[in-house]
Amino acid sequence: MAITAQDVNKLRKMTGMGMMDCKKALTEANGDFDKAIEILRKKGEKISAKRADNETKEGVVLIHNNDNGTESTIVAINCETESVAKNDEFNQLANTVLEKAVSEKPADTEALLAIEVEGKAIQEHITQFMGKVGEKIIVSAYERVSGEAVIPYLHNNGKLGVLVALKGVNGAEVEEAGKDVAMQIAAMNPIAVDKEGVPTDLVEKEIEIGKEQARNEGKPEDLVEKIALGKLNRFYKDNTLLNQAFVKDGSKTVAKMLQEINKELTVVDFKRVAIA
Repeated sequence: MAITAQDVNKLRKMTGMGMMDCKKALTEANGDFDKAIEILRKKGEKISAKRADNETKEGVVLIHNNDNGTESTIVAINCETESVAKNDEFNQLANTVLEKAVSEKPADTEALLAIEVEGKAIQEHITQFMGKVGEKIIVSAYERVSGEAVIPYLHNNGKLGVLVALKGVNGAEVEEAGKDVAMQIAAMNPIAVDKEGVPTDLVEKEIEIGKEQARNEGKPEDLVEKIALGKLNRFYKDNTLLNQAFVKDGSKTVAKMLQEINKELTVVDFKRVAIA
């Protein structure tokens, strides 16, 4: 059957896809709009499979803090190119993902992608948009943090975000200190809040590396264990947040900086999300 310009325009408004894509889909579907929409969705799915190995080093990180500052949600939506990252429709889609993450509090990213918006799962909306722009799009991160006070930080490039949960606030003004800690996390990328949070297998690995380094340096075997434990302590100082030197004042640790504000003030959790 003949496909009119009005038909093509109607499908374009329904799907947001390009005019030529809509015309081809309607032609293939013999003018059936439901079939044409399915064809366009399949195009997105094909692009998803075809570009599965493509790098997604662009995108946006978005943060929402609740009204009393005790819970914060962060999501990262990646794409392949800067032009798509700046696309209004891409950003509308990203904000929809964040809104549903905040309102529905899904258990994980998979559950987030299954939430329905206007009768379709978020993943379906993403797949359809992939068909429109022709590149891979993924929700690469979704995290939620709660505490006595949660301080968010979003780097000015919009591609790096941090959430910091504090306890021991006791009425102290912690906004500035929390921002300082968040910026520390952004810059130094610690692996845990304190040494107790470092995975056991990583601790064992660092000890073995320390032992091997000591042996390679010709240290006596009876000192190898002690030297390895000394190197482990250095590892903790470099890689756990509270033990790191505070970037604004290297004479004190992050833990010490917080204690100077309030003796009980400390970090209980953090999340660092970056598009890379």
